[in-house]
Amino acid sequence: MLTELRTDGGLAAAEHRANGRCDRRVRGSRTTTGRAVAFFDVDETLIAAKSMVAFWQHWAPDRPDELRSLLTGPLPRAERNRAYFRLFAGVPADRLRAAGAEWYRGFRDRPDAFLPGSVAALRGHLTAGHRIALVSGSCRELLEPLAEELGAELILCTEPELDDSGRLTGEVVEPMIGEAKAAAVRRTVAALGLRTADCYAYGDDATDLPMLRTVGHPVAVGTDPGLAEQAARAGWRVLGH
Repeated sequence: MLTELRTDGGLAAAEHRANGRCDRRVRGSRTTTGRAVAFFDVDETLIAAKSMVAFWQHWAPDRPDELRSLLTGPLPRAERNRAYFRLFAGVPADRLRAAGAEWYRGFRDRPDAFLPGSVAALRGHLTAGHRIALVSGSCRELLEPLAEELGAELILCTEPELDDSGRLTGEVVEPMIGEAKAAAVRRTVAALGLRTADCYAYGDDATDLPMLRTVGHPVAVGTDPGLAEQAARAGWRVLGH
């Protein structure tokens, strides 16, 4: 499930910094083993980066302006997500997957790559016997190495459309943003025969609010003002970076 953890940085460093800061309420959960899922947003919740931006810098280091214009434009977040994947039209999915694995191998060794509090919480859920799901606007090709290392069984993400030859068309099935995350959580919980009231969700951005409101145990991560306001109003647990 987990790859070997290096001691010179990356995930090992994050776990060292956490120094046992795992969510004690998770470790002491009375939920029956296998009867809950912990859903984790990825970017700036588990990792200290925007994975799609970081991957683009690896994929096309000589073309920063293409991504910069997309990120600074007036498009809503879901449409920016669609526009991002149009940049990969014609790319074979296998090539993207190989590049994603290569990018992750370099990224994971950074001493600041992972957010220790969230990693500790995830470890606590594993100890409690909970399933782990990554929920992200990124794509499976980038998320699979992270999921394997962290022990996440499920990946709920933006799925690029492929043509008959296995190449990306540039379109996606649906951006995994906002309400789409909440819908994916509900579908997953129903498919597993579980209850949303028994499940957990972690997110760092106001766009994660629909997902957080869907479960019985929402956790706000970081300091986003909109998210912090809702967390304070609802009495949610807050997990710092």
